[in-house]
Amino acid sequence: MSIRPTLEARKAMPTMEGAGVKLHRAFGFQDPSELDPFLLFDDFRNDRPEDFMRGFPWHPHRGIETITYVLQGTVEHGDSLGNEGTLGAGDVQWMTAGSGILHQEMPKGNIAGQMHGFQLWANLPGSMKMTAPRYQDVQGKDIPEIIDDDGTRVKVIVGEFWGKRGPVDGIAADPQYLDIYVPPNVRKTFKIDTYRRAFAYVFKGAGRFSDASAPQGVLLEKEVMGEEVNIRDLSGNRTLIRFGTGEEVTVQAGEEGIRFLLISGAPIEEPVAWHGPIVMNTQEELRQAMRELRNGTFIKPAH
Repeated sequence: MSIRPTLEARKAMPTMEGAGVKLHRAFGFQDPSELDPFLLFDDFRNDRPEDFMRGFPWHPHRGIETITYVLQGTVEHGDSLGNEGTLGAGDVQWMTAGSGILHQEMPKGNIAGQMHGFQLWANLPGSMKMTAPRYQDVQGKDIPEIIDDDGTRVKVIVGEFWGKRGPVDGIAADPQYLDIYVPPNVRKTFKIDTYRRAFAYVFKGAGRFSDASAPQGVLLEKEVMGEEVNIRDLSGNRTLIRFGTGEEVTVQAGEEGIRFLLISGAPIEEPVAWHGPIVMNTQEELRQAMRELRNGTFIKPAH
């Protein structure tokens, strides 16, 4: 077995989307080959309702799949096909935009006014970009959770892991999407198929991800406070860890434990023409989508 090298660790950056939702973006609108087949990852966590209540009003998508995972609060959604519903804490929605859809997502805080969730965009191969749109809404109670003897917990949202399979299926990127908690001071190794691109997103606690060339961990920063030297691993809250090729990811949890998403998928390796929420293979396909938005033919009739 080979440890995946840690290529990079970087903090998610604050940004604003929709009608004024403040969130943190781990990656997106940069080099689409970097984490192919994944295009964008947002962490929408906020304790101030005024920073998220305006939500994401009606907007189009084509050529991608969006994966929304809610931890706190709710997200009300509706679309141009007549679908509507509410995602609650622990729920997941996997939307295949395919040939095109208009939808809206309106986050609502919990009783304490807190909202937390994630949205991931996955690319579709050219052969599937104009497929019929569809949804997979999954309640948290239907997501299998594995608890290991050392207290490690893994929720299997998509894909197969430790003998359990997540409830979302038929996804083009053939992804594995795991929500992992490793208890304080526990060292744990997770196997990932070598051919997949992979990243971790740490959103609670801290820890060190072993590197193929530096097993003690990566990106350590020393903070000198008087005579005391505290070593802080930068793979703490709201940090993206991007891995190279290999078969295993190993993490050493810190004093408070660590919780992170571990996501991997098969690269598509096709040209990307991208404008906002529309992702195609060529500039002409992109221009065609824009023309259809203007003339009202963006939504394709069901066959």
